[in-house]
Amino acid sequence: MSKIDIFFQGEGLKDINYLEIDPDLTFGELKEIVHQKHGVPLDALVFVEDKREPVDEDAVVKDYVTAKGIKVHFHRRREVKVLVTFNGKTVEGEFPPATTVAMVRRWAAVSEFGMSEDEAGEHVLQIPGTHDRPSPNTHLGALEEGKRVVEFDLVADERVQGAPRCRG
Repeated sequence: MSKIDIFFQGEGLKDINYLEIDPDLTFGELKEIVHQKHGVPLDALVFVEDKREPVDEDAVVKDYVTAKGIKVHFHRRREVKVLVTFNGKTVEGEFPPATTVAMVRRWAAVSEFGMSEDEAGEHVLQIPGTHDRPSPNTHLGALEEGKRVVEFDLVADERVQGAPRCRG
């Protein structure tokens, strides 16, 4: 294995960032590199996307690579509180900071609001009071911004199919 592609987010890193690293690096060494380049706090925990618990910093990165690659999140909290509102009802949950917006949308729409998978697919999460609809692959921890809670409205995904032609 020559190099490993790492995609990551973290506290203060809203955008998805990319590094190419040596596969034998530990997660602690990776955190140090990200700290130097992006200012991630040294006391941040390291989460692998879709994993509930932080990874041991002595663990070797190549042992966690999957067919999809590896996505990592650096955050000082183990969980982020989430509030999702739909049709006047609000549900609350707690998720690891490496949980994606897509996973939260599915949890809220299907598990909490009783939508079918098809109905859920026609909805997105939007930041209340804005038109901001975070990308489905955005990690919750990147949206938390020190507020200890991330709030969303579950809204219909309105798609414009094209403008009508002018006849004249």
